[in-house]
Amino acid sequence: MPSVSTTVSTMMTRGVRSLSPSHSLAFAAQTMAELDVGVIPVCNGEKLVGIITDRDIVVRGVAKGLDCGDTPLSDIMSKDVLWCYEDQTVGEVMHTMGSAQVRRLPVVDRDKRLVGILSLGDIAVQTDDAEVAVVLQDISEPT
Repeated sequence: MPSVSTTVSTMMTRGVRSLSPSHSLAFAAQTMAELDVGVIPVCNGEKLVGIITDRDIVVRGVAKGLDCGDTPLSDIMSKDVLWCYEDQTVGEVMHTMGSAQVRRLPVVDRDKRLVGILSLGDIAVQTDDAEVAVVLQDISEPT
């Protein structure tokens, strides 16, 4: 089984769907339903520029009465998105996840092009390292 010293590229999910900042909230929600996911990276071409979550759509869009068919993702997406490099170790990334209390990170190459996504679930099913439980505990701590 891989360990936390393994690089992110060996554990990440490849072929991740991304959306454009100009896509609508409704399109993002439909895409999430189709893919059965709650988060999608937002890219300008291949460059990661943000991330949209199902929670963003509800809290920053629907709850504020925004028109989901006309509002672009750029209006509500998280722009200061955390990400990791594909050549970082899983241990480094787990530390980042725990500190930031996030369960998944977009993965980019050194030119900041999206190449995948790494979730705590990806790590948990591919390693038996006890540190996964510690990170999950850190993520689950109230802020």
